[in-house]
Amino acid sequence: MVQLTRIYTRGGDKGATSLGDGRRVAKHDLRVDAYGSVDEANAVIGLARLHTDGNPVADAMLARIQNDLFDLGADLCVPESGETRSRLRIVQPQIDRLEREIDEMTAELAPLTSFILPGGTPAAAHLHFARTVVRRAERLVCRLAEVETVNPLTVAYVNRLSDHLFVLARHLNKDGDKDILWIPGGTRDNGREAGGAG
Repeated sequence: MVQLTRIYTRGGDKGATSLGDGRRVAKHDLRVDAYGSVDEANAVIGLARLHTDGNPVADAMLARIQNDLFDLGADLCVPESGETRSRLRIVQPQIDRLEREIDEMTAELAPLTSFILPGGTPAAAHLHFARTVVRRAERLVCRLAEVETVNPLTVAYVNRLSDHLFVLARHLNKDGDKDILWIPGGTRDNGREAGGAG
């Protein structure tokens, strides 16, 4: 169990931080950037959960995902290269659970006839925000995987998670009834009115 007795250490005052294996790296290191984006996604999901108290099933999904994201951060902060001790890693059952939940929610949604714009209910809007942060995390993890060894299931997890958040956002938009559809070129003729007098 993690025990935090002191929040500040002054160890990062010169722009470096410690990875999970004790190695010191710059705070802008690619690995730190990757798990930092995972942490950011977790925070946005926490905001979304402020609006899911009327839907305990969705809230429970997000609670599990938040725990997964701490697992994912723990996985990413410990390089696999030369690692001999048992470490917390993302495992296939976590991905399988996301896929089952995606399939269950998708079965209740009407097919999309257009791309959708982020918005609708407050919960859905926050989940669309979280989805974009997860996509950024995915790009960073993929870049990291090109230069260092990473658990391949981390890439699979973030890829599936962005799909899950998209589908859950639609579910929380009254099963798609409150989705805002993209109308390609729909504002070209009245751009002055939509954008103001500028």
